[in-house]
Amino acid sequence: MTIVGPIQGPATGSALARCAGEVDAFLASDWGARARMRRRDAGSRGFGDLLMLDDVDRFLTTTALRTPFFRLVQSGEHIPESAYTRSGRAGSRDVSGIADPAAVASLFEGGATIVLQGVHRWSEPVTRFCRDLELQLGHACQVNAYVTPAGAQGLDLHHDPHDVFVLQAFGRKRWQVHAAPMEAERPPLDVEVESGDTIYMPRGTPHAASAQDTVSGHLTVGVHVATWRDVVREAFNAATQADEMLDARLPAGWLTNDEAVAEELAARLRSATDRMASLDPRQTLERRSDRFLSRRAQLARGSIVERAAPRELHDDTVVRRRAGSVCEVRVQADELTILLGDRRLTMPTWLEPALLHVAASEELQVADLADMVPDPASRIVLVRRLIREGLLTAALAPVSDMGSDDPPSVIE
Repeated sequence: MTIVGPIQGPATGSALARCAGEVDAFLASDWGARARMRRRDAGSRGFGDLLMLDDVDRFLTTTALRTPFFRLVQSGEHIPESAYTRSGRAGSRDVSGIADPAAVASLFEGGATIVLQGVHRWSEPVTRFCRDLELQLGHACQVNAYVTPAGAQGLDLHHDPHDVFVLQAFGRKRWQVHAAPMEAERPPLDVEVESGDTIYMPRGTPHAASAQDTVSGHLTVGVHVATWRDVVREAFNAATQADEMLDARLPAGWLTNDEAVAEELAARLRSATDRMASLDPRQTLERRSDRFLSRRAQLARGSIVERAAPRELHDDTVVRRRAGSVCEVRVQADELTILLGDRRLTMPTWLEPALLHVAASEELQVADLADMVPDPASRIVLVRRLIREGLLTAALAPVSDMGSDDPPSVIE
């Protein structure tokens, strides 16, 4: 395991740089290969923007947080939900699994660790951080948070079925990190991690942690790494989807007719191999990329406010890309596809230059699209559509006329 000192000078603001420091060096020497502990950069903001103890208190005492979005563990054992949850009513329905603040606080005081699960789904700062990391790595990410009282231990020695970044948000925690599966044998590293420090562990790295003399809170970012096996399996399925030879049943008595059955299998393998060889690898990767870029959670903060107060759009209207938004433009045959993270749009191919301009811009005026979309009404319709889809947001005060109609569309 490598311990990396702080990088001198200002660190970049990307999620991966915050997790790993010098990105190129990390990917070349550590990614998937060895566990790595890294001290906080000089002048780093740490991870207080993602989680503080006050956030945890607020989640559990004021928001009616429900299981399975949180749980409690102590000394490696799960505490029954009935010990810290209660029931209530929402409208006409009974609701169970609601956090009981007094019970949670009492158990925490007695040494229980609070585990916030799937934080990337319901905490906006964590969601945005996770999105940035996913787009940099090209792999799906999830985030749990662990808040451990002073002197306590949450989980015993264990390993995770995915890569892990540990981000120490506040307090201190002592970690024991054993060798990763691809590392040479070594004694376990015993290290105290402080606020702003990070640990990276490839899938299957055994580890355990305990708090020190203060409350400790850290985020565990799980990275679900796709493999070449996944891609080849998908390619095989795509290539042989229409191959009826593979749908034929094994002959009766195949257990005692090895030679004939082996010849039949060889013929089917040759057929599958020929079909695999005819695939365009770029198209295979593009299909997987399309799915990845159209199945991420949407980051659409403000969209309900915009719907509540429609905004008048003009050529001088300034619009901005929403932070963390995805906009990948693809032309396939006679169709223009725009991947927006959680969905895909299709539009006429003549709009490709305009969409590429939007994708490359942090901010623009509607009039900036005039050379690509000459008709003023069409420009307004296009921009309004992208606002409604959560890609753009308009920087104008709401108009008083809440019932104004859109201009007629020549796009949809």
